Amino acid sequence: MAKQKTKRGAAKRLKVKKSGVIMRSRAGRRHILSSKSRKRKRRLRKPAKVSKSDLKRTKPLI
Repeated sequence: MAKQKTKRGAAKRLKVKKSGVIMRSRAGRRHILSSKSRKRKRRLRKPAKVSKSDLKRTKPLI
């Protein structure tokens, strides 16, 4: 039986840590940055964990 292919779009957006946690980048860092505070922009740099409700959809993609 053939192996399941990785969805390349998901592979570029999601990273799996050694512990198995799937990390994603945060939304809201593309444009209109002048109206956002420095603190908020700094927080948006850091990756976030994929929520439990989205894990069911994201795991098969990677």
